Amino acid sequence: MAAPKKGRGPSGGQGRPGRSLVLILIAMVALTGGMFLSGHTTPRLGIDLAGGTSITLKAKNQPGKPNAINATNMATAVGIIERRVNGLGVSEAEVQTQGSDNIIVNIPKGTNSEQAREQVGTTAQLYFRPVLTVAASGSEQPTPSGSATPSGSATPSAGESAKPEDKGEEATGEEATPSPSSTTQGRAVTGALKKAPTPTPTGSGEPKPSGTPEASPSADPATAKLQEEFAKLDCTDPEQRTAAGKDALPTDSIVACGSNVPGSYEKYVLGPAEVSGGDVDDAEGAIDQQTGEWIVSMEFTSAGAKKFQTITSRLSQQQPPMNQFAIVLDGEVVSAPSVRTALSKNAQISGSFDQESAADLGNILSYGALPLTFEESSVTTVTAALGGEQLKAGLIAGAIGLALVVIYLVAYYRGLAFIALLSLLVSGILTYTIMALLGPAIGFALNLPAVCGAIVAIGITADSFIVYFERVRDEIREGRTLRPAIERAWPRARRTILVSDFVSFLAAAVLFLVTVGKVQGFAFTLGLTTLLDVVVVFLFTKPLMTLMGRTKFFSRGGSWSGLDPKRLGAQPPLRRSRRVSASTDPKEA
Repeated sequence: MAAPKKGRGPSGGQGRPGRSLVLILIAMVALTGGMFLSGHTTPRLGIDLAGGTSITLKAKNQPGKPNAINATNMATAVGIIERRVNGLGVSEAEVQTQGSDNIIVNIPKGTNSEQAREQVGTTAQLYFRPVLTVAASGSEQPTPSGSATPSGSATPSAGESAKPEDKGEEATGEEATPSPSSTTQGRAVTGALKKAPTPTPTGSGEPKPSGTPEASPSADPATAKLQEEFAKLDCTDPEQRTAAGKDALPTDSIVACGSNVPGSYEKYVLGPAEVSGGDVDDAEGAIDQQTGEWIVSMEFTSAGAKKFQTITSRLSQQQPPMNQFAIVLDGEVVSAPSVRTALSKNAQISGSFDQESAADLGNILSYGALPLTFEESSVTTVTAALGGEQLKAGLIAGAIGLALVVIYLVAYYRGLAFIALLSLLVSGILTYTIMALLGPAIGFALNLPAVCGAIVAIGITADSFIVYFERVRDEIREGRTLRPAIERAWPRARRTILVSDFVSFLAAAVLFLVTVGKVQGFAFTLGLTTLLDVVVVFLFTKPLMTLMGRTKFFSRGGSWSGLDPKRLGAQPPLRRSRRVSASTDPKEA
């Protein structure tokens, strides 16, 4: 009785290798087509290859906070600056501390890099302060006069009639909307309230925050000092305008400058801050659907909404200008709208915005204020010349290494080198197209360490081929023919390749998580190419090996195929020995 025929091994990969090849071919065509259709045919370059700007920020001591410059605040500042820059779409921006009080920001040349430079050192300290006194820039007379105290509580003076001015527009509810005229002259909070009219000075003289014609000798020294600062403040002077109120504490009353009309300035006496930027939950630049103008929409946190409702409820009972509150950003009054009714969770800043400025302010407010005040100690333009030379040297080294790998493969594996080189080509195409598409997609930028990671990946990919080839050759040494050897070698080679690639990917992931800056580029590229190695080996190398095993060149085991049984020291084929023993059995004759 004849013995049953044994199976020929797994037939999925052996019988239908064309499906896998078609699949990876479709992926390559799709990625290449997407690269050309998107217009990004080259990977985005980092600062060391494309050039850019390097900014050194030095932390400054703040009044009343002698220990503010510490490791915690510096780390917080680094995170905020990094999110601001990346929020603008600038890729590969490197933000790191240097020493105890310096932050280095490297911004690659490219889209939005100038906007990023403007935002990196912006403190973005946002406060909502009640207005106590306001006057035009060149005047020293507050308009109108009233009883105002540095604490922020204010009531009309005796004998003063409560006559709200009708010259500006004020909202009476949350659904009120700005008119075009009210948003073309400066910035205001809209949707809930609108800007107050620009004050017109009625005379000369000194402000009287205390409510008396002249400060008496017994007056509060802080009030007298505030009155003196207000009288001396000239908002037409850029230095005075920038310095006014910038370094004050939130609990202090301050003098500050603002502008409702381009080219003209107002000066203010403002009470202590009652709502801060930390109470803003989210902010973004958007287009007002009714006016078609750019605005910055703000949404307060639950705690911030209560504070905002409290201050607007109180101010709505006051007379101008004490029914106004000032939105103060880094010491400058962005807007000073008046209040007619209590407001709650949402507000909009409008007026004099374009798309860029609205996006900038929304981006700054969304990611929060810096915990420290910084000044630019140096700004350096980085050229790509040095990086270009290093890249050239790296590419030459990579080309030499690749050439040595090719020579080794051809000399040792001969015909099998054809499969290995095609697999390397497919891996290179996939890597390049994905890197080009990841630039606009997630902001990936190719820097020198990333190039090194790609070069290292050549060795990882070649190692996977060698593992599989050696497994096939081991099967041939044991006396099997090529086609069964290819299928029997695959399960063992597959396990080895997966374990090796998993270790490489795990190392890349850990390196990416625990490092910053350029080293992350190396880790990202190494991890990406490791994943692509698995894809290429499973969907291209193995199916191609199966197809090549069906050709006469490889199946005959010629000396140039790399699978010559004699050169490999193979044992006599198992099937042949069985046939010989069967033919000598007289019972089977």
